[in-house]
Amino acid sequence: MFRSIPNKELSQAGLELRIAAELRAAGLRATAPRRAIVRELLGDTSHPTAQQLFERLEGQLRTLSFATVYNTLRALNDAGHVGRLELGGAARFDPNVEPHHHAICESCGEVRDVPAPKAARAPRLSGFRISRVDHVYRGVCAPCLEAETQTS
Repeated sequence: MFRSIPNKELSQAGLELRIAAELRAAGLRATAPRRAIVRELLGDTSHPTAQQLFERLEGQLRTLSFATVYNTLRALNDAGHVGRLELGGAARFDPNVEPHHHAICESCGEVRDVPAPKAARAPRLSGFRISRVDHVYRGVCAPCLEAETQTS
């Protein structure tokens, strides 16, 4: 989905048309709540949970339900338009569907995209078909490291 958007050169009307087309490609009607969910997720590098997206949008849309947010994200994931990250706790959703890895701060929980090396290949496993490879780097982000040194 988000392979080609957000595109800074698109007008708001063009962006809305692209969002509606992507929802239809995922087998969903382009309702106002679903368009709002996609709009909120576009360019979001925080890898939000369904709950976080719901909380951001619930004040703006009276008809929005958590089920709509979750089901929309699930359908977009099933169609390959967003990534779903299982990192412990609630699933997080990633609008970046290009190959990449993730770094997670064990202190604050921030999740960052990490570019994947171009030449990396999955190993061949007898009797097993690999569908994807996920690398997750765990550590402490710079702001948390700085906070640790200031309190020490």
